[in-house]
Amino acid sequence: SERPLGAFWQTPTSLSKERVCVCVSELEVRQQRGGLLQGTLLLTVSDPQEPGLGSGGATLNALLVAAEHLSARAGYTVVTTDVLDDAHILILHTGRDFPWDSCGRAFCWLPVEKPAQTVQGPVCCLDMLLDCLSNQVCPGSPPGVWVCSTDMILTMPTTFEMSWEGFSGVRVLALPGDVSYAANHGVYFADEQGRVRDIIYKGSEERIRRAAQLDGMVPLVSGPVFFCRRVLERLLKAHVTPPLDGCTYMGMDSGAPPLQVCSLRLYFSFVILIFFTSLCACHAPFHLLTGCSSPISQQGAVVRSARALLWRILRGITLHMGMSLSMLYITLSMCVFNICPCISVHVFLCCPQNTQCVSDGGRVINSVLEGDVRVASGAVIQHCHLQGPVEVHSGCLLSGLEVTSSSHIQQLALTNDHIIQGHHIQLGEIKITVSCDDDGATFLNHRWSDLYSRTGIQPEDLWWSGRSQSLMEARLFPVFQPRGGAVGLEVGVCWLLGGPGALEQWRAVWRLSLREVLSLTDQEGELRWREALFFQVGRRRVMDNLKSQSDRGLLPSFRAAVLGGQHEELLCTLDSIAAGSRENLGVAARCLACIADVLACLAGEGRGGLRSGPAANPAWSHAFSILEKGHLLGGVQALATERAKWLSRPDLLVRAARHYEAAGQVLLRQAVMLSQRFISIGQGEVPPLGEWQDVECPARLDLSGGWSDTPPIAFEHGGAVVNVAVKVDGRRPIGARARRIKEPRLLLVSSSGVQDDAIAMETVCEKLEDLKDHCVPYAPAALLKAVCVCSGLVTYPSRQSLDEQLLQRWGGGVEIHTWSLLPHGSGLGTSSILAGAVLAAVYRCTGRTYDTDSLIHAVLHLEQMLTTGGGWQDQVGGLVGGVKVARSKACLPLRVEVERLPLSDDFLLSLQQHLLLVYTGKTRLARNLLQDTVRRWYSRVPSIVENAGQLVDNAEECARACTEGSLPRLGACLERYWGQKKVMAPGCEPAAVRTMMDALRPLALGQTLAGAGGGGFLYLLTRQPQQGEAVRQVLNNTQGLRDFSVHPVELDMDGISLLKSS
Repeated sequence: SERPLGAFWQTPTSLSKERVCVCVSELEVRQQRGGLLQGTLLLTVSDPQEPGLGSGGATLNALLVAAEHLSARAGYTVVTTDVLDDAHILILHTGRDFPWDSCGRAFCWLPVEKPAQTVQGPVCCLDMLLDCLSNQVCPGSPPGVWVCSTDMILTMPTTFEMSWEGFSGVRVLALPGDVSYAANHGVYFADEQGRVRDIIYKGSEERIRRAAQLDGMVPLVSGPVFFCRRVLERLLKAHVTPPLDGCTYMGMDSGAPPLQVCSLRLYFSFVILIFFTSLCACHAPFHLLTGCSSPISQQGAVVRSARALLWRILRGITLHMGMSLSMLYITLSMCVFNICPCISVHVFLCCPQNTQCVSDGGRVINSVLEGDVRVASGAVIQHCHLQGPVEVHSGCLLSGLEVTSSSHIQQLALTNDHIIQGHHIQLGEIKITVSCDDDGATFLNHRWSDLYSRTGIQPEDLWWSGRSQSLMEARLFPVFQPRGGAVGLEVGVCWLLGGPGALEQWRAVWRLSLREVLSLTDQEGELRWREALFFQVGRRRVMDNLKSQSDRGLLPSFRAAVLGGQHEELLCTLDSIAAGSRENLGVAARCLACIADVLACLAGEGRGGLRSGPAANPAWSHAFSILEKGHLLGGVQALATERAKWLSRPDLLVRAARHYEAAGQVLLRQAVMLSQRFISIGQGEVPPLGEWQDVECPARLDLSGGWSDTPPIAFEHGGAVVNVAVKVDGRRPIGARARRIKEPRLLLVSSSGVQDDAIAMETVCEKLEDLKDHCVPYAPAALLKAVCVCSGLVTYPSRQSLDEQLLQRWGGGVEIHTWSLLPHGSGLGTSSILAGAVLAAVYRCTGRTYDTDSLIHAVLHLEQMLTTGGGWQDQVGGLVGGVKVARSKACLPLRVEVERLPLSDDFLLSLQQHLLLVYTGKTRLARNLLQDTVRRWYSRVPSIVENAGQLVDNAEECARACTEGSLPRLGACLERYWGQKKVMAPGCEPAAVRTMMDALRPLALGQTLAGAGGGGFLYLLTRQPQQGEAVRQVLNNTQGLRDFSVHPVELDMDGISLLKSS
């Protein structure tokens, strides 16, 4: 159901008010983390008396409280059933002690992680149950109430469905069990329509087998129960009708006598009654009204009267049955580590220093393990902070142990099947109301007599006179020294396990039994300890993932830390990792990007403004300048100092996040610039003064793999791109020329557009100060100025003036001209290819030599200096001719390796005849796309991480398709590639482009926008050759398209071309 479920958490009065508040707090945390829908009303309802009412009476009380709160919300002054008309309510029962977890079954952590969590959090039995109920069991049900115990884990098939059309009455979800188990429980018999026809309670094996399903399992009387709106209205009458009013807090507050001794159970008093009322028209069977649980006393008469009243209330209601796949009851005899035996992964929300020390089949949950801590198969460590050396053997359970316990555990000779638990308790009045005899009980896997002879302990030390002599009641465990306060493992427990100690010391301290420990558990303190461990584990995992350059997404951890008020500790952790990553600037850059994510989480979703925006506030310039100088530690500290001033408002937090992203880009540029070592420039003969050196380059079409070449993806994941060099309209559209001139100045001329409509811009640099904006992408002639600095034509900054440098090095100035016949934002790699052409022209006019590999890395270096970022595939596409695959490994320094594909002449001709370019008329805004994509990569958004791998795989398949001469396979690669581009950069497909591609699909084997998308050129691989006119006709006939143009493509096998000197 899309509507919020009203979750009403039912607890018996044996729980303190503090525990009730803890239940509410835990539910609210789950709501904040997204586990429960916002707007859901969360209540914790205690039984109105002690001992408990039983599940049936508790359900009546919870239902009344639900109706009362909903009535108050709706503005009523009295309880009214009208509020139930559209109410979806879930009542969960909890409260019994669970020896394996002092917080009870509901909050028992499971060895499970949910990778799809937007906010990281533990998975408890409660979470598994809520997930199953909310997503599989309850959806589709009409308004009403679901009732369920938290003592179970439900699993349902993904195809599970229940029909609710025209439903009225009560529906039980039976749980499958084997015949032997059912002998001590109830079993349903249902017809083909799902209507319950009989219920057998503790029947003979022969009768039970009659209820067996095809798989041999029988439907047990257990599991969730649903009451429709009509039934709820009848049940609500109980709160004003004696003696059932004794089940509710209103009845108690009105002076009604309480119903006691667990009088009304959900299945016996409700479900079975409903079944019999559907069979009997008039009177209830006497045995049903008495029942085995009704004592022979005045209270027993009251219970019989209550059941008779329920008979009249529920008469005529139909009982239906559904079947679940399976369930698992969490019993007293079940160890925590056997709850999910199907789980194969063994480390959950945990941070061991060495995962190899955890054997397959071992379980480590929410724990910090330092040093040599070895966990055997079948052993469990949960909620512990341990320091090695510690060896945990098979069958052992260590739970709730603080780091100070480690030294004592190291002294113990632990063997198999030992349990050591630490509990947070509050000493106070002890009320023990339940006894549990266990004649076969042992301690440390030995008879009690063995313990007596080994330690000198006597039975009277453990049990009071008349007390049941069981392990649950044995006062074995020291908790308090009258003169020393709380005790740890070193007093008593270590001695019991064979460690140092003495009988007199053990006798001198206050001791409790396991039952008393559980009854005195400080549940809030226990949960806070687990939460503190959870966040400590989270910070350590963040550190491990960043240092190991893992692809694990960290945003869920960041959101959890912010919601839990742990952001300061997390930010300090990230500062520390960044400052210590001098040897890997890629890690440091990602750390700063992570800090930006944390700041954005602090601001709140959708608050404070857009993540992308300006990041040049003077307040941050000092920190930036330190980073630019290569002082990482000082820069990180300066950033943190400034950050502290920007935490007070959402808008300031978002602006601070932008500046942290910009600081990360500084480090990213420095990391990529390490590729400068792959640039090899030699010295040759310097051409005469005034002699032009002309260079022309083709454009490039990226066939597969683009985005994987973009830093940091290119060196953190590794990249592979297949592209092809092409002439557009029969010409190489990109070029540059350079010559030395007599005047000691730089004359920079750039033009764009075809000759008749060309726009030229001239910039003259006569002093060194004119080059100060060479790293500002949108400054006049920024690219040409960056080439002058990057190529070593001049040095900036320098104490030498510009004219001194030019005269000393080159005997005069340099004049540079560039041109491009392609529109701005074409997607054909213009700027990077143009940078390569200018570098080549400058190198040649100054008499220097180079190879294409050096030119590729020089462009990569130049674009980092220019701060435009971007990858390496554009210059590869335009500088290297033909069809090629280029790759970079997942490491720094970033190195690009190019392989020209050996293709047949026939395939090259066929490819040329089937390729067409279509200018969409839309300008591409790649910078915005780049910034957003890099941010999502740094956050390791799962879809981006998966897609990065698919991009590389598709590029390799594309290379094979070309090598094997298959145009259909190449077309399929183009189609996949376009889908992958849309994953990397959502919004890269304008509506007009989508219309254009839909219209052209019947003509195309595959098509994609060139480059990052968003506009520019579309290219398609047509089904038939020479389809230019057909494409033009289709587009002309498509409504809403204008400003497009169709261009033939010619493959360029040469790449960068050096023309004859002029």
